Amino acid sequence: MSVPDRSIDPRLLSAAKEEFLKNGYEASSLNGICKAAGVTTGALYKRYKGKEDLFSALVSDTIRDMEEYVSAIGETDLAKISDQELHDSIGMSVEAVEHWLRFLYERKDGFTLLVKCSSGTRYENFHHDWAQVMNKLEFKYYQEAKKRGLTTREVSIEEINVLTYAVWALFVEPFILGFTWDQMVEHAEVLNDFLDWHKALGIVKPATKE
Repeated sequence: MSVPDRSIDPRLLSAAKEEFLKNGYEASSLNGICKAAGVTTGALYKRYKGKEDLFSALVSDTIRDMEEYVSAIGETDLAKISDQELHDSIGMSVEAVEHWLRFLYERKDGFTLLVKCSSGTRYENFHHDWAQVMNKLEFKYYQEAKKRGLTTREVSIEEINVLTYAVWALFVEPFILGFTWDQMVEHAEVLNDFLDWHKALGIVKPATKE
């Protein structure tokens, strides 16, 4: 009775990740991946339906983590947080920017595959689709601020969509360019100086209680 080679999966995934990051999905070949992994195409097809299934295996954990992270934020009962907490949640402090960049950087390969190498897969609109997710979240917080009288500006969900897409690009581009973590930290400071999310949405400071 033959013993299954349990090293095949990690070898395939490692070779596929290297191939996709180097060439992008469309220019990568299963033959090249199999050759780099030292396995046959038959062994690959026993485990994956094809090239896109292999790509999906490499990005699924990153997508799951991002969805869970944003879902947890979205489930926050805004009625139970203070005006100051709401104000700070809408802001883009250096700490907030660096926190989000760190979260993505810890998933650097998977995220880079999604935003740089996914053309030709079902994930090729990931950048745009994720901006839509962030847009709904930002609008929810803006509406709560408006309800509390903490904004001086009427901003439509369409306008916030434009702004969110632009802001999201500022998080995506460093990964496309291959920034190191030190560069990411510097970028967080530059991004904070570049953006004034409170001003854009007309968010005012809450009145201090005596």
